[in-house]
Amino acid sequence: MIRYSFPLVLVALAACTQPPMAPEPRVDADLCGAAEHGSLLGKNRSILKTMTFKQEVRQIGPNMPVTADFRADRLNIEYDQNDRITRVSCY
Repeated sequence: MIRYSFPLVLVALAACTQPPMAPEPRVDADLCGAAEHGSLLGKNRSILKTMTFKQEVRQIGPNMPVTADFRADRLNIEYDQNDRITRVSCY
């Protein structure tokens, strides 16, 4: 009886392990081109009206609700209550 219970314990323990996680796909950290627009930091967001962008741009103000969908190719430009650009990033 003991001879048969040991393999059963091993099978039961193997069933409790989690399958290995697949690695997340590597995403280019600057797919949206945020590095090109670093000079916008500190400027008034009205400057954005004079610019054209090759990618989708999302302007995010203080306390503004935004969707939680991640899009590495979308340029996000955040500004503060004084309309000064505080962050330019991809997400």
